[in-house]
Amino acid sequence: MSDEAGSGLSDEFFMREAMSLARAAECLGEVPVGAVVVLDGAIVGRGFNSPIGESDPTAHAEIAALRDAARVLGNYRLPGCELFVTLEPCAMCAGAIMHARISRVVYGARDAKTGVHGSVVDLFGVERLNHHATVEGGVLAEECSSMLSSFFAARRKKSS
Repeated sequence: MSDEAGSGLSDEFFMREAMSLARAAECLGEVPVGAVVVLDGAIVGRGFNSPIGESDPTAHAEIAALRDAARVLGNYRLPGCELFVTLEPCAMCAGAIMHARISRVVYGARDAKTGVHGSVVDLFGVERLNHHATVEGGVLAEECSSMLSSFFAARRKKSS
Protein backbone atom coordinates (compact mmCIF):
# COMPACT_ATOMS: atom_id res chain seq x y z
CA MET A 1 0.00 0.00 0.00
CA SER A 2 1.50 3.30 -0.96
CA ASP A 3 0.52 6.69 0.36
CA GLU A 4 0.76 9.04 -2.60
CA ALA A 5 1.64 12.69 -2.08
CA GLY A 6 1.06 12.39 1.65
CA SER A 7 -2.69 12.23 1.11
CA GLY A 8 -3.21 9.40 3.56
CA LEU A 9 -5.20 7.58 0.87
CA SER A 10 -3.88 4.35 -0.56
CA ASP A 11 -3.69 2.90 -4.05
CA GLU A 12 -6.35 0.43 -2.94
CA PHE A 13 -8.70 3.29 -2.02
CA PHE A 14 -8.45 4.80 -5.50
CA MET A 15 -8.70 1.39 -7.17
CA ARG A 16 -11.92 0.76 -5.26
CA GLU A 17 -13.23 4.08 -6.60
CA ALA A 18 -12.36 2.88 -10.12
CA MET A 19 -14.10 -0.43 -9.38
CA SER A 20 -17.29 1.39 -8.41
CA LEU A 21 -17.21 3.09 -11.81
CA ALA A 22 -16.64 -0.29 -13.46
CA ARG A 23 -19.82 -1.54 -11.76
CA ALA A 24 -21.69 1.46 -13.19
CA ALA A 25 -20.48 0.46 -16.68
CA GLU A 26 -21.66 -3.09 -16.07
CA CYS A 27 -25.13 -1.86 -15.08
CA LEU A 28 -25.32 -0.21 -18.51
CA GLY A 29 -24.29 -3.43 -20.29
CA GLU A 30 -20.74 -2.26 -20.92
CA VAL A 31 -17.57 -4.21 -20.14
CA PRO A 32 -16.88 -3.32 -16.49
CA VAL A 33 -13.79 -1.12 -16.57
CA GLY A 34 -13.48 2.05 -14.52
CA ALA A 35 -10.81 4.69 -14.05
CA VAL A 36 -10.02 7.72 -11.90
CA VAL A 37 -7.42 10.45 -12.28
CA VAL A 38 -5.88 11.67 -9.03
CA LEU A 39 -3.92 14.85 -8.34
CA ASP A 40 -2.44 15.51 -4.91
CA GLY A 41 -4.63 12.87 -3.31
CA ALA A 42 -7.92 14.14 -4.80
CA ILE A 43 -9.92 12.60 -7.62
CA VAL A 44 -10.10 15.10 -10.50
CA GLY A 45 -11.40 12.81 -13.23
CA ARG A 46 -13.71 9.80 -13.47
CA GLY A 47 -14.64 7.50 -16.32
CA PHE A 48 -15.99 4.10 -17.25
CA ASN A 49 -16.32 2.07 -20.41
CA SER A 50 -19.15 3.22 -22.69
CA PRO A 51 -18.28 2.36 -26.31
CA ILE A 52 -21.56 0.48 -26.85
CA GLY A 53 -23.85 3.15 -25.45
CA GLU A 54 -21.95 5.99 -27.09
CA SER A 55 -21.30 4.14 -30.38
CA ASP A 56 -17.71 5.25 -29.94
CA PRO A 57 -14.74 2.87 -30.11
CA THR A 58 -12.63 5.39 -28.16
CA ALA A 59 -15.03 5.52 -25.17
CA HIS A 60 -12.74 3.53 -22.87
CA ALA A 61 -12.63 4.22 -19.13
CA GLU A 62 -9.16 5.76 -19.29
CA ILE A 63 -10.08 8.14 -22.12
CA ALA A 64 -13.24 9.26 -20.30
CA ALA A 65 -11.31 9.85 -17.06
CA LEU A 66 -8.55 11.79 -18.87
CA ARG A 67 -11.13 13.96 -20.64
CA ASP A 68 -12.93 14.63 -17.36
CA ALA A 69 -9.68 15.55 -15.58
CA ALA A 70 -8.58 17.81 -18.46
CA ARG A 71 -11.91 19.69 -18.27
CA VAL A 72 -11.69 20.00 -14.47
CA LEU A 73 -8.08 21.19 -14.53
CA GLY A 74 -8.43 23.30 -17.67
CA ASN A 75 -5.44 21.71 -19.39
CA TYR A 76 -4.97 18.90 -21.89
CA ARG A 77 -1.72 18.06 -20.11
CA LEU A 78 -2.05 16.39 -16.72
CA PRO A 79 1.44 16.47 -15.20
CA GLY A 80 1.65 15.16 -11.68
CA CYS A 81 -1.58 13.19 -12.09
CA GLU A 82 -2.00 9.49 -11.48
CA LEU A 83 -4.42 7.21 -13.31
CA PHE A 84 -6.03 4.25 -11.55
CA VAL A 85 -7.78 1.78 -13.85
CA THR A 86 -9.24 -1.65 -13.21
CA LEU A 87 -7.70 -3.23 -16.34
CA GLU A 88 -4.27 -3.00 -17.96
CA PRO A 89 -4.45 -0.26 -20.61
CA CYS A 90 -4.66 -0.99 -24.34
CA ALA A 91 -2.49 0.70 -26.99
CA MET A 92 -4.98 3.50 -27.62
CA CYS A 93 -5.25 4.33 -23.94
CA ALA A 94 -1.49 4.09 -23.41
CA GLY A 95 -1.03 6.65 -26.17
CA ALA A 96 -3.53 9.01 -24.55
CA ILE A 97 -1.87 8.50 -21.15
CA MET A 98 1.50 9.46 -22.64
CA HIS A 99 0.11 12.50 -24.49
CA ALA A 100 -1.60 13.68 -21.29
CA ARG A 101 1.74 13.40 -19.43
CA ILE A 102 0.30 11.23 -16.66
CA SER A 103 3.07 10.59 -14.12
CA ARG A 104 1.89 7.26 -12.76
CA VAL A 105 -0.50 4.51 -13.88
CA VAL A 106 -1.87 1.90 -11.48
CA TYR A 107 -4.01 -0.92 -12.84
CA GLY A 108 -5.75 -3.96 -11.41
CA ALA A 109 -6.13 -6.95 -13.73
CA ARG A 110 -3.79 -7.85 -16.56
CA ASP A 111 -5.25 -8.08 -20.09
CA ALA A 112 -3.78 -11.01 -21.99
CA LYS A 113 -5.42 -9.93 -25.26
CA THR A 114 -4.77 -6.18 -25.48
CA GLY A 115 -2.66 -5.13 -22.48
CA VAL A 116 0.39 -3.03 -23.27
CA HIS A 117 2.27 -3.15 -19.99
CA GLY A 118 3.85 -6.48 -20.87
CA SER A 119 0.85 -8.74 -21.45
CA VAL A 120 1.07 -8.35 -25.25
CA VAL A 121 3.76 -5.68 -25.63
CA ASP A 122 5.25 -3.04 -23.32
CA LEU A 123 4.56 0.38 -24.84
CA PHE A 124 5.32 2.05 -21.55
CA GLY A 125 8.86 0.67 -21.75
CA VAL A 126 9.71 2.02 -25.22
CA GLU A 127 12.62 4.34 -24.52
CA ARG A 128 12.30 6.32 -27.76
CA LEU A 129 8.90 7.69 -26.75
CA ASN A 130 9.12 11.17 -25.28
CA HIS A 131 7.10 10.64 -22.10
CA HIS A 132 7.29 7.84 -19.57
CA ALA A 133 4.88 7.12 -16.76
CA THR A 134 5.67 4.88 -13.85
CA VAL A 135 3.36 1.86 -14.17
CA GLU A 136 2.31 -0.59 -11.48
CA GLY A 137 -0.03 -3.49 -12.06
CA GLY A 138 -1.80 -5.94 -9.81
CA VAL A 139 -3.52 -3.62 -7.32
CA LEU A 140 -6.67 -5.50 -6.24
CA ALA A 141 -6.03 -7.69 -9.28
CA GLU A 142 -8.17 -10.62 -8.11
CA GLU A 143 -11.20 -8.43 -7.47
CA CYS A 144 -10.83 -6.57 -10.76
CA SER A 145 -10.32 -9.81 -12.68
CA SER A 146 -13.27 -11.47 -10.96
CA MET A 147 -15.57 -8.62 -11.96
CA LEU A 148 -14.58 -9.06 -15.61
CA SER A 149 -14.78 -12.86 -15.51
CA SER A 150 -18.26 -12.75 -13.96
CA PHE A 151 -19.44 -10.26 -16.57
CA PHE A 152 -18.26 -12.39 -19.49
CA ALA A 153 -19.58 -15.62 -17.93
CA ALA A 154 -23.03 -14.03 -17.58
CA ARG A 155 -22.85 -12.76 -21.16
CA ARG A 156 -21.97 -16.24 -22.46
CA LYS A 157 -24.80 -17.76 -20.41
CA LYS A 158 -27.34 -15.32 -21.95
CA SER A 159 -26.21 -16.11 -25.48
CA SER A 160 -26.44 -19.89 -25.10
